[in-house]
Amino acid sequence: DVPSWLKSLRLHKYAALFSQMTYEEMMTLTEHHLESQNVTKGARHKIALSIQKLRERQSVLKALEKDILEGGNLWTALQELQQIMVTPIKAFRPPPAPPANGAPDGAPPGAADAFAPHPAADTEAPAAPVPDGDIPGQFTRVMGK
Repeated sequence: DVPSWLKSLRLHKYAALFSQMTYEEMMTLTEHHLESQNVTKGARHKIALSIQKLRERQSVLKALEKDILEGGNLWTALQELQQIMVTPIKAFRPPPAPPANGAPDGAPPGAADAFAPHPAADTEAPAAPVPDGDIPGQFTRVMGK
């Protein structure tokens, strides 16, 4: 929700400018582009810094996950998560996966693994890494800790 994010930055007067661009365009904004749109110098700088923070969210979330697992301060992590919640977050759509383990095209997912042995019940498989750009997935993973 870009308008709410801008309001949290006290830059809501620029909501109309942002409403005309895609998420990808917003994430590549530069101070030069903002200057060409008559954004004031202070606001340009604040927007550029804020967009840089948006780009760093996934690494921040990974660090939070690690910190929580190592017994870090949960209150600090929750405050950071709350700040991330007010930022614009694009839905993640992973690229289509190729058929796994020789499953024929059009077969239901996991069809080739239908009779594969499951790991022992008392062992937990390591979590798969969250793909780059999957902010919602990384956020959910941190919340699950």
